[in-house]
Amino acid sequence: MPLTFRKSFRILPGVRLNINRRSWSVTTGFRNGPKHTRSSTGRDTTSWNLPGPFGWRKTTTRRRRGDN
Repeated sequence: MPLTFRKSFRILPGVRLNINRRSWSVTTGFRNGPKHTRSSTGRDTTSWNLPGPFGWRKTTTRRRRGDN
């Protein structure tokens, strides 16, 4: 079983700093409503938890400079 590391810090109300072994990310948003996460690896995720087993998520990845 691999070892994992993940830690989340609340910076301000509605803003969290998430750290794991390979990257870090900042999440903005509250429990009820949309959340936006931006990762150091270039991933942007917008998600919205809907009532019941429903949820909506859109993930995009930014291209790095020099990539063609």
